[in-house]
Amino acid sequence: MSQPFPGADPAPTLAEVARRAGVSIASASRVLNRSARVSAEVAARVERAARELSYVRRRAPSTRGTGVVAVVVFADPLQYHADTFPVRLLAGLRRSLPGAERELAVFTVPRRSRRPPLVRYLCGGHVDGVLLVGPWGDTALIRLLHAARVPVVSLGRPPEPGTVAFVDADNLAGAKEAVRRLCASGRRSVATIAGPPDTAAGADRLAGYHQAVAALAAARPAVAYGDFSSASGEHAMQWLLDQRPELNAVFAASDQMAAGALRTLRRHGLRVPEDVALIGFDDAPVAARCRPGLTTVRQPVEELGSRALELLLRHPAHGESVVLPTRLVVRASG
Repeated sequence: MSQPFPGADPAPTLAEVARRAGVSIASASRVLNRSARVSAEVAARVERAARELSYVRRRAPSTRGTGVVAVVVFADPLQYHADTFPVRLLAGLRRSLPGAERELAVFTVPRRSRRPPLVRYLCGGHVDGVLLVGPWGDTALIRLLHAARVPVVSLGRPPEPGTVAFVDADNLAGAKEAVRRLCASGRRSVATIAGPPDTAAGADRLAGYHQAVAALAAARPAVAYGDFSSASGEHAMQWLLDQRPELNAVFAASDQMAAGALRTLRRHGLRVPEDVALIGFDDAPVAARCRPGLTTVRQPVEELGSRALELLLRHPAHGESVVLPTRLVVRASG
């Protein structure tokens, strides 16, 4: 079992849960272990106290570890199967597993979902660490993992600084570089199709767009939002054309959204890049398949996975971070 995190509060005990619930330690144990029937009122009080204290049951310490790392991917099922990011990430993780005695356990969870059985499993001594991928919401899960002394790393900047160690690409710098390229070609009506603003990647790429446009007083900003999917890029591009028919450049915060935008531009008889220049983000396989080939910002997805695993296995401090550089991949679209 891992050592306590630097600066971590002492983990709450069963006695503290029992005291807050106003029951005996034996009653609290029966509720949390589901070893005997108790009244619904007592069970509710104990479970509420456990939640308020972020109490988790822990197995006895082990010097060997489990040999398992959990990867929890927060994504809607359809988007998970359409997005190549998790596949590339897992490929990087598997290549980095030290030796043959460690395995990955992959869980897919809808966004913002709360699954008590999964939380009990992660905190119950079954895994050596947890990698969180995607928008995992508030810090309740993080607090429970910390309380159980389970090392955890987020793939992506956390919404609250200092709550958890993380590995991320430099989304802000990558977006700025893409928009600067569009502006350097003389385009001044430069729009963006942003990702969800409640995700770190969506927020950082949008901030990079705004910073780059603000540096060029002649550029006119316009923002539409998508969810990183191709369909959302198609709809967002239609909205932008309705609002700003004279636009001549678009930065899309994902290649999937850029591919959708490209379909809309073609329906309107607009040529890329002659009429509208287009740049995406990720350098996903779809970027090379597009016609014209999609200029995009490459984030090192496989390396993100390997660096996250490396960080996890040395039990990082809460605020520790690794931010990897991005690179502009120039093709024909912009």
